[in-house]
Amino acid sequence: MVSYPRVTTPDGERNCRDKIKTVEDLAVILAGLKASGATVAHCHGTFDLMHPGHIRHIAEARRQAGILVVTITADRFINKGPGRPIFNEGLRAESLASLEMVDFVAILPHPTAIEGIRLLKPDVYVKGSEYTNPGNDLTGKIYDEVETVHAVGGRVHYTDDITFSSSKLINSHFSFFSPETEQWLKEFRSRHSGDEVGEWLNKLAGFKVLVVGETIIDEYVFCHGLGKAAKDPILAFNYKTTETYAGGSLAVANHVAGFTNQISIVTLLGDTERREEFIRSALKPHVTLDAVTQKSAPTLHKRRFVDDHTGNKMFELYMMEDGPLAEESEAALLTALERELPLADVVIVPDYGHGMLTRKAVELICAKAKFLVVNTQANAGNRGFNLISKYRRADYVCIAGHELELETRMLNATYREHLEAIGQRIDCPNFTITMGRAGTLHFSRGQGFTEAPAFATKVVDRVGAGDAVLSVTGMLLAAGAPWDVIGLVANVAGAEMVGDLGNRVSLDKGRLAKHIASLLK
Repeated sequence: MVSYPRVTTPDGERNCRDKIKTVEDLAVILAGLKASGATVAHCHGTFDLMHPGHIRHIAEARRQAGILVVTITADRFINKGPGRPIFNEGLRAESLASLEMVDFVAILPHPTAIEGIRLLKPDVYVKGSEYTNPGNDLTGKIYDEVETVHAVGGRVHYTDDITFSSSKLINSHFSFFSPETEQWLKEFRSRHSGDEVGEWLNKLAGFKVLVVGETIIDEYVFCHGLGKAAKDPILAFNYKTTETYAGGSLAVANHVAGFTNQISIVTLLGDTERREEFIRSALKPHVTLDAVTQKSAPTLHKRRFVDDHTGNKMFELYMMEDGPLAEESEAALLTALERELPLADVVIVPDYGHGMLTRKAVELICAKAKFLVVNTQANAGNRGFNLISKYRRADYVCIAGHELELETRMLNATYREHLEAIGQRIDCPNFTITMGRAGTLHFSRGQGFTEAPAFATKVVDRVGAGDAVLSVTGMLLAAGAPWDVIGLVANVAGAEMVGDLGNRVSLDKGRLAKHIASLLK
């Protein structure tokens, strides 16, 4: 290996903190150094728990060029499970900068290294030996990284030395879960690997999926409390900002789109405040929208007012017309269903109970869906009136514990007893009950009960978590995945959703697989 002499930088001898730059400032510095004849090597990673494998990887990268730059993933983009990163981005950057062989460090404010490569334009981009087979990269981003390196005129070098897994070390020595959850994971690891779970997620790519349900536009209005109004007995707030997300069946379609690119959605939009331009822009590109119009009504809109300091929701405002669907609108809905149902391998029905899914529509879905996945949601607009027994059959029901209790009305019964009762009301062989911090309970007529623990350690917002679980578990069951795998994926998907606001993010196969692989190391 050629050993390049160290190029003297403009800073001369520097304190390790002086090595830490913004990626934009670093791009300017490197451009000047390269103009003077320097060559640049670039490493990127999380570098959460520094170990000998990291040190040797960085040392070999240093031998590839005159200047070594290390970029790290910002905290908000790290998706390796609860408690990660162990060390925040500032400490991780400082640790790397303390190494004499590292010239510069930058925290990359992007989810992947691609933007950093474009800005820094390294002569050599250095990856570990585990990436010599690109198929091992669960996110699939290594292909994009290599393409970007070549586009800026660089080459990729793969180091070949001892490797360790930071995630495995962290799982072994840092516990973020209860002893019961740790024991569940230990037993799961003895039966399944992260690669095996990833393969089950890969199998979902072949499905043609139809989503049927109401569009909900989720709006969050952030306000700052001012106090009691002077003349009226009301609280006054100062408006700060608004965030709007695609919710309801749109969110389900976007979750599904993280696993397959064959998705259609039959949904209901109003003819007033329709918001179709926003809806189409919020859907992922390969989701086909089949919209039915509800006359003299707005597109369903739920506006939540949130304290911008604490994140607490203060109250919610529904804008909807949930009366009976007009005859011509129902006819258009039935026509759309007749057209779409025969084309789908899996039909996912998130039923929010606001009037779209009429008796005729429900019966048509039950009669013609090849593999039917259903949830009936209880919310402030329908509580007690939107029960799962409105569907005479399904292949899979995924429902929250409190929604199950509304159906059975059995006081002080266990969820297992509720499931036994509900089995008399709907012809369905498979159930998942989501139980919040208690995890999930699964039932199959052929296999009985399976339980899985929750993995969320931070809850920002529970809105949308059930839709994410419904989406991915329904497809996994259709693919024939084991129930313990379904339980693990369900709770990891739920943890990803409750860690952010509403439907700000959607499930992504690569990100979800990486999260799971980290838990199983």
